[in-house]
Amino acid sequence: MQRVFPMAAPRAMAANVLRGVVVFTAIMSVISVATVPASGRWIVALVWIPTFGLLFRVASRMGKVTFEVEGGALQIHGDLFRRNIPLSNLRLSEARHLDLSGEPALAPVIRLGGTALPGYQSGWYRLRNGEKAFVYLTDYTKAIHLPTTLGYSLLLSPDDPQAFLDAVRGAH
Repeated sequence: MQRVFPMAAPRAMAANVLRGVVVFTAIMSVISVATVPASGRWIVALVWIPTFGLLFRVASRMGKVTFEVEGGALQIHGDLFRRNIPLSNLRLSEARHLDLSGEPALAPVIRLGGTALPGYQSGWYRLRNGEKAFVYLTDYTKAIHLPTTLGYSLLLSPDDPQAFLDAVRGAH
């Protein structure tokens, strides 16, 4: 049986910061094109067009991240990243719901690749305890820490953490 869990909604501040970055990027691209000689404008376009595309992708997907339990796997559908992890690779006996403000050792501190906005973190991070983690986190009080046998942990913020944990454990 398929169970889909939306990520806890990002705070409005994350969307506002991202909007500001998109506007800044658009302004900088216009200034760059206006100040660069005609022969170099294609280089400016090669830099700004992909940057704007990535920002647009994150902005359009950050409120639509889902965690899906189906067919013996946990599927994470995110902004820039997706993962399909067989449930047999999850160390479910160690999985738990936690409040990261009370357990700072598991908080993401070093971004290895991904997005970091106030109230929204996604991608690969190093946790304070040194552990590598795949993160989709919006609410520190709704965090799920889910170790895997793959050399990293998952740190996720489903809207209903207990129902998510129950579904993952029940599907295994």
